[in-house]
Amino acid sequence: MTGTEAAARTIRTAVVGFGLSGSVFHAPLLATDPRYSLDLIATSNAERQRAATARYPGVRTVPDGQAVLSRADEVDLVVLGTPPATHYPLAKAALEAGLDVVVDKPFAVTSGQGQELVALAEELGRVLTVFQNRRWDGDFLTLQKLLSAEALGKVTRFESRFERWSPAIAKAWKARATAAEGGGTLFDLGSHLIDQALQLFGPASVVHAELKARRSDERADDDVFLVLRHKSGVFSHLTMNMMCPQQGPRFRVLGSVCGFTKKGVDPQEPYIAAGGSPLDAEYGQEAPEWAGLLGRDGHLDALPTERGAYPEFYRILADKILDGGTGSALPLPVNPGDAVEALKLIEEARDLAGRRA
Repeated sequence: MTGTEAAARTIRTAVVGFGLSGSVFHAPLLATDPRYSLDLIATSNAERQRAATARYPGVRTVPDGQAVLSRADEVDLVVLGTPPATHYPLAKAALEAGLDVVVDKPFAVTSGQGQELVALAEELGRVLTVFQNRRWDGDFLTLQKLLSAEALGKVTRFESRFERWSPAIAKAWKARATAAEGGGTLFDLGSHLIDQALQLFGPASVVHAELKARRSDERADDDVFLVLRHKSGVFSHLTMNMMCPQQGPRFRVLGSVCGFTKKGVDPQEPYIAAGGSPLDAEYGQEAPEWAGLLGRDGHLDALPTERGAYPEFYRILADKILDGGTGSALPLPVNPGDAVEALKLIEEARDLAGRRA
C-alpha cells in the first residue's frame, strides 16, 4: 500500500462490550483518531445502546460479538472489551473471520489459550495485540524515563500497587466469575502490574504469592501480594487489594543512588469517565501536587509527572495496520507474547499460593 492509499483508508472498527472498557477506554480513543471509523458497538444492554448512539452518531449497535462476526465483511478490526472468559473464543473466531483483533487484558484465562491465539494470528497473517493501556500511564512513563537515564543507580527493589476500597462487587459478571473463568484481582489489576514490572526489569519468576478472598461474595481473590525475582537481579513487590481502607504509594523504587516514590493514580480514566476527550489540552495532565519524590530522605525533590498518553496505543496500531499489517516492520503497540508471559506468571503464582495454603 502506498502512503497515499494508507492516508485515504480508515480502519473500520467494531467494539464488543460497552461497559467501562468499551465506553471509557476503547470507543473514546478510537473516535478521536481519524484513521479509525467506529462502525459497530456490541452490547445487549438497552441503556448502553442508547448511550452509544447518543455519544457516537452514526454508530450501529448489535447485541453481541456473534452479531459482529456475522458482519465481518463490514469491519477490519474487532476490539474485545468483554469478560475474560470470552476473550479466547471471540478472538479465535474473529481471527478466523479474517479480522485484526485487539483483546483487553487479561489476554486469556490460560497461557495455553494465549499461545494458541498468537500462533493462529501468525498462521493467518492477522494483527493481534493486547490493550495494556497502563504502559502509557503518566507515572509509568515518568519512571521509565528515570530508569533510562539511570537516575536511581542500580535498582534493587520495585514496589507497585493498585489498592482500592471496594467492599461491594459492582459488576455481576465479576461476582460470578471464578479464577478459572478469569475472575479475581490477580487477573484484573495483576495483569497490569505484572506487565509493567516485566517491561521495566525483564523476565522474572514468582518466588512468593499470597492470594486471599476477603469479600464474602468474592469467588476468586481480591487481596494479592506477589514477589517476582527478575533475571536482572531486581525484586518486584506487587500488591493489589480491593479491600484497602488506606492506600500505599503507587510506586516506590529503591536504587543504589536514590529512590523514587509516587502516590496517586493516573488521571486519564476518570477524566474520560467524567466526559472529557483525549483531544482536550488538559487530558493526561496530572495536578502538580501529585508529583513524585526523587532523592533520599532529607534531600527529596518533586518530580512532575509525564503526560499520560493512552491514545498512543491506537496510534501505533493504526501505523501497523495501514503499513501492511503483519507484513510491516513497524512494531505492535503490545506484543501478545508479552501477555502470554504475564499469564505464565499468574499461573505460577496460583500454583505457589496453592502449595502454601
